[in-house]
Amino acid sequence: MLAHLVAEVADDALDTASPGEWSARTILAHFRDDEYLCMRVALERMLAEDVPSLRFLEGHEWEPGRNRTRDRKEVLLAGFALQRQASLDILNGLRPEDLRRRGRSGVSEFSVEQFLESWAGHDGEHIAQLERAVGDTYEQAIERRMHRE
Repeated sequence: MLAHLVAEVADDALDTASPGEWSARTILAHFRDDEYLCMRVALERMLAEDVPSLRFLEGHEWEPGRNRTRDRKEVLLAGFALQRQASLDILNGLRPEDLRRRGRSGVSEFSVEQFLESWAGHDGEHIAQLERAVGDTYEQAIERRMHRE
């Protein structure tokens, strides 16, 4: 989905951002980094430990010091795809009892199942943010490609 949204976006346009918003490149980097630094780590800890105390990345803390050495569009997309595949491999092996395992963030306690729902919602928010940044929706991008073929 991410690749479809940015495939035709010029490199310089990936760095354009509305005031107070992240650029499309930063959003792509967030998808990649959040996957392996935060979300999958939280899932792994919930599966391996009894009610671990988890800390999630805050965008305003992550962004200023993020690693920008792998910021080419193709590298960001490939990195995210690799990281997401590793996460999906774990998810595909979950058993019903795994979904009931618990974790904690601050004073909130939640199950793996609740965490996965939150993760999907988080992805949805950032996909919408990416669509705004590139001025296109996933559906529009797919439709345009279908008419070219």
